[in-house]
Amino acid sequence: MIVVIQPSILKGKIYAPASKSSMQRACAASLLSNGTTIIHNPGHSNDDKAALEVIKILGAQVEAIEDGSLKITGNGVKPIANSVNCGESGLGIRMFAPIVALSNEKITIEGEGSLLTRPMDFFDEVLPQLDVKVESNHGKLPLKIKGSLQPKDIEIDGSLSSQFLTGLLMAYAASDARGVGLKVKNLKSKPYVDLTLKVMRDFGLKVPENREYKEFFFGVKSANNSNNSSINREYTVEGDWSGGAFLLVAGAIAGDVVIKGLDIHSTQADKAILDAMKDAGVKMNIEANEIKIQQGPLNAFRFDATDCPDLFPPLVALASFCEGTTVITGAGRLTHKESNRGLTLQDEFGKMGVKIELQGDQMIIKGNKKVFAAKVHSRHDHRIAMACAVAALRSTGEVSIEEAQAIDKSYPDFFVHLKSLGASVSDQYLSVDSH
Repeated sequence: MIVVIQPSILKGKIYAPASKSSMQRACAASLLSNGTTIIHNPGHSNDDKAALEVIKILGAQVEAIEDGSLKITGNGVKPIANSVNCGESGLGIRMFAPIVALSNEKITIEGEGSLLTRPMDFFDEVLPQLDVKVESNHGKLPLKIKGSLQPKDIEIDGSLSSQFLTGLLMAYAASDARGVGLKVKNLKSKPYVDLTLKVMRDFGLKVPENREYKEFFFGVKSANNSNNSSINREYTVEGDWSGGAFLLVAGAIAGDVVIKGLDIHSTQADKAILDAMKDAGVKMNIEANEIKIQQGPLNAFRFDATDCPDLFPPLVALASFCEGTTVITGAGRLTHKESNRGLTLQDEFGKMGVKIELQGDQMIIKGNKKVFAAKVHSRHDHRIAMACAVAALRSTGEVSIEEAQAIDKSYPDFFVHLKSLGASVSDQYLSVDSH
C-alpha cells in the first residue's frame, strides 16, 4: 500500500494510541493471574491482536465489552492447542516463550515476517537450565518447547533485549518461585523492566526484589493471590509514548498540536522523548493530562537512546529540521529490529536529502532544516513508515511511502490521526484500512 503525504500545517488535539508494551504485558498477566480482569483502553495493533490470540490458546477466556473494554478470565497456563503464533511481535515471542514453558505439554511457537529472521539463541541457551526442552531452527523460529519450567538461580545476558527477562519474571512469579534469583548482566532498557514489575504488582503477581537491576530475587513468601480464583480487577492500558513520540515530533516541526493521554509519570522508556525535545528547543507546555507543542526554530541536540532505541526514528525526523549536527548514541541496539534500523534510516532519509552517518554506536544526523520530495519505502518497519511520514509534513513536495501498511504492527490509526490534525494524506489508504 502506498501512502502519499503532502506538506501540511497541523493543528488540533489528539489522543495518543494505547501502549502495546503495556497491553501485551497486561494480556500475559491476565492469563497468569487467577480471576477476571477488565482491561480498559485496549490496543488493537497487530501485536496486540497476536498477544490476545496467544493467551486464548494458553487457556484464557477473552470477551469484548460494549464500551470497548475487554474481559479476560485467566487461571494459569492450560493450553487448548499445541501451537501459538506471536505474529511479528518481538516482545510477544520473548515474553511468551518462558510462559509457554510453564506447561508440561510440547508446544510450537511460530511467528511471521521479520520475526522469522531474528536470533532466538537465548532460548536454546537459557531455558534448558530451567528443565525446559527446546528445539529451534538453528537459533530461529519455529521453537518447540516442553516444560514445565522450574525456577532456579541463573544468569542471563540482557544486552540484546530486556523482553526475555520480562517473560522469565512473569514465569517465575506464576511458578511461585521461592528463594531463587535471576541475575542479569549488561541489562538494557531498564525502564521496560520497571513497567513489567509495575504490571506484575498491579495484577497481584509475586514481585521480586530488584537488586539494582543486577538480580531479581524471589523471596520465600508465597504469591498473594495463589489458589484464589475469585479475584476481579480492572486495568487501564497506558497511552503509548512510542507512538506518541511521532505525534509530538509532528507538532514540533509542522504545527501547534495538543497530545492527550500520555502519563508523564509513566515508566515507559520512550517518555525520554521529552528530554530530547527540550534539548532541541521545542516549545512545549507539559500538563498533567496533555502536552501542548508549538512549531518553532530547532537546534541540534545530543541524546543517549541506549535504553529507548525505538526513539531513533522519530528523533531522526526531528533532527532533520534542526540547525546543526545531532548525535544519538545507542545505535548498536538497532540491528535486530523489524529492519536493520540504522541502515534503513540512513537509506530512506537519504532519499529525502538528509545525511546520516553511522560511527560505531553513534548516529550522526546533519540537519539542514529541509527535506525533499521523494519516494521512500517502509522496509516493512512500522516506525520507519511513521518517521518518513512525519518528516514529509515539511518536505518540499509530496513524499510517497511504499508498504505503508507496516504501521498496523503498532499504530494502525496513525495516518487517520495525522489527517485529523490537518495533514494531507492520500485517501487511498484511509478508505481501505482506517480503523
